[in-house]
Amino acid sequence: MRRTLRVHGRRTAATVTLALALTATAPQPARAEPGTLTEVHAELERLYHDAEVATNKYDAADEKVTEQERRVRSLRSRIEAAETRLGRLTSLAGAAARAQYRGDSLPAEMQFALSDNPERALDNASLARQAQQATQGVLTALGATRKDLGARTDEASAELKRLRASRSARDTERHSIERHIADAKELESRLEKKEVARLAALEKKEADDAQAAWVGTGILDKVGTAATPAGRKAIAFATRQLGKPYVWGAEGPDSFDCSGLTSQAWLAAGHPIPRTSEEQWRRLKHVPIEAMRPGDLVIYFADASHVALYIGDGKIIQAPRPGRWVYVSPAASMEILGVVRPDA
Repeated sequence: MRRTLRVHGRRTAATVTLALALTATAPQPARAEPGTLTEVHAELERLYHDAEVATNKYDAADEKVTEQERRVRSLRSRIEAAETRLGRLTSLAGAAARAQYRGDSLPAEMQFALSDNPERALDNASLARQAQQATQGVLTALGATRKDLGARTDEASAELKRLRASRSARDTERHSIERHIADAKELESRLEKKEVARLAALEKKEADDAQAAWVGTGILDKVGTAATPAGRKAIAFATRQLGKPYVWGAEGPDSFDCSGLTSQAWLAAGHPIPRTSEEQWRRLKHVPIEAMRPGDLVIYFADASHVALYIGDGKIIQAPRPGRWVYVSPAASMEILGVVRPDA
């Protein structure tokens, strides 16, 4: 998402016609229809930003379900391993008990009395008794472990059920995303070709101006220029995705949303990170902007609703919004919240 333009344009015949057409064909809106080209752009930015915020919520709910599914699978695997070992030791203990019942192993007192070597018989009896006690101790501990794992698995399964229900409830977010995107596309579809070109020019001008102001602070003389080996892998992955379309909720291989791209880039580099830009901002190590290096993630807007991969020379690779594709753009073309480092 790009921030709202602050360039004030003239009210043209096309945009007046647009406003009248929107008013005539749509129910009475809660907010005034955009009139000037700048207002149209601002409304588009609002719609796409709201869609991205909703996408983050949707992705976060999905990630929680995925993580809980992994936890339940892990617990069930541990239960199976405990049951296998418990069964094996129980079988061995049973075999030992049957052998003793058959007389293969006499009580220690009888072995001592009948043996030609009483000292050896005493040692054997002591070792047998210690083995039996040790086996019983392991069986008791394994039984307790199995019971604990069972209880934890039941709790985890119940939580997974709750999270799945919560994810289903997130259909409201899905509908919200689709509504915002549909409204934005409808608004864009009413623009004439020359207005679309002017919007693109205004957007580029704001991006260039913001970048020039940022570079003018001397920031690029301070930031790092060398990526770590993992950072280079993340950049290489993101570079291979250039030109692929933005699709909300997507994390490859054919399309991405903003955090889908960054999370998959760092997964390819061997560093799994949170799925959403909000969680990337919350859970990864923060670094000062002047200390960032290629491979770091740049988080945008006060609500951390957008993220991109810094590739050096003041540039980022990002998946911007619906209708766009993964591309290289100026790092300061949007409102920077901060920088995080996945491989700190």
